[in-house]
Amino acid sequence: MVNKMSKISCDQMAYGGWPNCVRLTDGRSELVVTTDVGPRVIRYGRVGGANVFHEYPDQQGLQGGKSWRIYGGHRLWIAPESKPLSYAPDNSPVEWTWKGDVLTLLQKPDSPSGLQKSMAIRLVRGSVRVEHTLTNRSRKTWTVAPWALSVMAPGGTAILPQEPYGSHQKNLLPARPLVLWKYTKMNDARFTWGERYILMRQDRQATSPQKIGVRSSLGWILYALPFGTFIKRHEFDPAAVYPDMGCNAEVFTNADMLETESLGPLTAIKPGARVVHVEHWGLSDHVITDFSESALDAAVPELLAECQKLPRRTG
Repeated sequence: MVNKMSKISCDQMAYGGWPNCVRLTDGRSELVVTTDVGPRVIRYGRVGGANVFHEYPDQQGLQGGKSWRIYGGHRLWIAPESKPLSYAPDNSPVEWTWKGDVLTLLQKPDSPSGLQKSMAIRLVRGSVRVEHTLTNRSRKTWTVAPWALSVMAPGGTAILPQEPYGSHQKNLLPARPLVLWKYTKMNDARFTWGERYILMRQDRQATSPQKIGVRSSLGWILYALPFGTFIKRHEFDPAAVYPDMGCNAEVFTNADMLETESLGPLTAIKPGARVVHVEHWGLSDHVITDFSESALDAAVPELLAECQKLPRRTG
C-alpha cells in the first residue's frame, strides 16, 4: 500500500521471527512494527542500514505467555513504575490500520487494570511522529502517566540537555531537578556531568544498571551511535505534575542496551477517558566523535533541526 501524496509505503512482512510485521518506508528510512506482539516499533533505521534500536535475539519470534518480555525496540508503558501495572505482558496480537499516512496499532486492554495502549505513527521525510495513548476501559479512575521507552542499540552515548545557565544574582530559585535511583552511582565512569549536557555511555562490559531522571523544559534526548545519531523530541508542560519526583525525561542503561525515555504528565484518567503523549524522532547520518561541550554546542542545533515536528494528521 502506498500513499501517493507522501510517497510512504506500508507493507506486511516477516521480521525477526514474527510473520506479521508492518513496514513503513519513504525509500530512505524505514520503521518495522510488530503486530503479533506489542505494539512495538522493533526497527528504525536507514533502508539497508543498522537499527538504532536494540533487539533481543533470544526473544525474537516469541508470542503468548503470561510473563512480560522486553523484546527490544520502542514501547509504551505506564508510570510510575510498578508491578504488575507497568509490566503487563504485551505478548498477544494487536489490531492495526493504515489510513492516509498514519499507522495505528491498538492493544487489548491490560489485565487487571483495564488500561488500553495504542500508538499512531507517521513517517514523513525521515521524521517520525509517535502518538502514545492510554485509554481507560475499566470502571476505576487511574492516576498514571504514559511512558515512552526506546531500547537503544549498544555502544552509544545518550546526551541530555541541562537547563540554561543563569547567574546567582538573577536566579534565586532552583531550575535543574535531577532524580537518582537507589542503584544510581554518580561516580560511575559511564556518566559525564557537564555544565550544559549530561552524558551516559552504554558499555557492554559494565554490568551494573544505572538510571537518572530530569525535568527538562528543553524536551529532547540524543543518542549518538557509530553510524549516526537518533533524535528524540518530547513534550513539556510547565504546569504539569510529572512522575518520579517530577521527571519527564530519563535514561537507563545496563550491559545490553540503553533506554531513552520520555514521560507525560500524571493524569487522573476517568473511565472512558484517555491521555496522549507525543514523541518526534529523527535519524541523522551525522556521527558525533567529539563530545566536548563546545563541539556539542555546534552540533546539537543542526541535529534538532533534522527532526521535524510533525503535526497531527487530521484528514
